[in-house]
Amino acid sequence: MLLPALKLSFFALPAGPEPSNGPTGGPGVSRDRTTGVRPDVIDRPGAFDYDTSTTMDTRFAKFVQEYRGRLAMPLCAYSGLEITGESVEDLVTVPGSQFKAIMALNDRYRTSVLVTAIDTTVEAEAYGCEVKIPAREAPSVVGRLVTGSADLALLADPVPGDARTRVPLETAWRLTAEVGDRVPVVGAMLGPFALAGRLFGLTEAVAATTTEPETIEALLDIVTGFLCRYALEFRETGAWGILVAEAAAGQLPPEGVARFSAPFVKRIVKAVETPDFAVVLHNCHATVGHLDALLESGASLFHFGAAMDMAAALARVPPETVLAGNLDATRLFLKSTPQAVGDAARALLAATRPYKNFVISSGCDVPPGAPLANLNAFFRAVGDFNKGD
Repeated sequence: MLLPALKLSFFALPAGPEPSNGPTGGPGVSRDRTTGVRPDVIDRPGAFDYDTSTTMDTRFAKFVQEYRGRLAMPLCAYSGLEITGESVEDLVTVPGSQFKAIMALNDRYRTSVLVTAIDTTVEAEAYGCEVKIPAREAPSVVGRLVTGSADLALLADPVPGDARTRVPLETAWRLTAEVGDRVPVVGAMLGPFALAGRLFGLTEAVAATTTEPETIEALLDIVTGFLCRYALEFRETGAWGILVAEAAAGQLPPEGVARFSAPFVKRIVKAVETPDFAVVLHNCHATVGHLDALLESGASLFHFGAAMDMAAALARVPPETVLAGNLDATRLFLKSTPQAVGDAARALLAATRPYKNFVISSGCDVPPGAPLANLNAFFRAVGDFNKGD
């Protein structure tokens, strides 16, 4: 279907309240559009005294480091539909459906972290993009909203909660109300270059970093402001952090990431990260060659895809920097067999055994329709590994 713009325990691993406007205020509160934060917050002494030159010691990072055994955190909210029997459309439009899917996975696997679904269209829809929601696939953006610098002044200035941005926010509220502090809840949203790519067209945005870089930087300024406000609303839910899905930036060379992604992610980190709220930077196309540029973002945790040599990356980062990933979500979880998933998980666990700062996960969000048998094999491999350690 097409949505018009702005319409509204299986294997054990050893080991709510109504939303409020919170500190970011309501729709009538004035904010700086490029920082995304109210002027009175920016001007208040000590408001942004967090040191982002090194990773912050967040409670989520501590949770990873102190976890007994290897923590597993596959991005698999869509897989919950295989248990609840509801549709992709339900999950991305109804907070109760997404909540049920995530909790169904928690009941089956005793998941140690609850992550809201990665829907790469909700933020773009809030700006006015048309969205297509197939019956059995993740939603996608139709067409381009921005084709040049002249369109920037015409962009909407959305408020978190507009259109379907309310779905992950309300899901996070429900999850934190259900589990309290005993299970970490992590929200998910697009990163700056990923959102700019949805508005400008991803292929076109990558090309424009060379042909019209000032336009892309101006667009990034605008969307980063919105993403700061959006992440602050996730923080208000009581979540332990926000996963910033910036996969599109992995299609840039390292110097492109350093200019068109990392500084804007760093703005989000500076605006929202606290000891109780972490920023997890996700990039499923990044390689070891991107690592230095990505670290400049100041995020406290990183989530990588199959393109990353995880053992090599872990050897290059300090022990307080947490890395997660990176089993291929499509090739393994969607298209392969339980044996292949289990073998791949065991190989990754063996390669990363020396590192406490590693979380085993899918390399990206597991697509709708992935067989539960493959997820079973993943959790069984992790459970066996933890029993042996």
